[in-house]
Amino acid sequence: MTATEQVILVDLNDNPVGIAEKIHAHQHNLCHRAFSVFILKMVETTPQVLLQQRANSKYHSAGLWTNTCCSHPRPNEDTLVAAKRRLMEEMNIDTPLESLGWFHYIAHFENGLVENEIDHVLIGFANENQIIHPNPAEVQNYRWISISELKKELAKHPKQFTPWLSEALQMVEKHFATPAL
Repeated sequence: MTATEQVILVDLNDNPVGIAEKIHAHQHNLCHRAFSVFILKMVETTPQVLLQQRANSKYHSAGLWTNTCCSHPRPNEDTLVAAKRRLMEEMNIDTPLESLGWFHYIAHFENGLVENEIDHVLIGFANENQIIHPNPAEVQNYRWISISELKKELAKHPKQFTPWLSEALQMVEKHFATPAL
C-alpha cells in the first residue's frame, strides 16, 4: 500500500463525504467505499467461487482466504470500473461484472487498523478456459470451491478467512437462490 492511495469517504448511506489517504482511513476508523468481487463458474448446476489467499505482505488480513478480489475505488472512479481494474491487476481476469448491492461492516485488526466500509458486492463469470495468473504481490494462492463447501469451511475455521467474506457471500448466495423473472 502506497501512502498516496486515496479512498472515497462515505456516510452510512454510501453518499460521498470526502477523500482520505487509504492508510489514514484505516488508522482512524473512517467509513469509506470498497468492493468485493466474486468470480464464479458453473460446474454442472453448482456455482463454484474463485477464492484468493491474500499475500503475506498485505497490510491486514495477510494470508487469509477471501473472495476473488477486493479493494477500493479511487476518487471520481466508478465502482464497477474500479472493480474491473483491480480484478485485472490482482488476478489477470477480464470479465463483465454485475452489482448485487452493498453492506456496511466494521472489523478491527491486531495491528490497530480498522476496516469501516460500505462494501459493494460484484459478481462475474469465468469462461471455460479461464487462465488465472495472480499477481504475487497481492495473491499467494487461489482455489475454486462450491458455496456450500465454503460455508462449511467458514463455520469450522472462521479465522482462516477475511472478516467481510461471510456477509458478502450471503449476498452471492441470495442471488443464486432468487428465481429468475
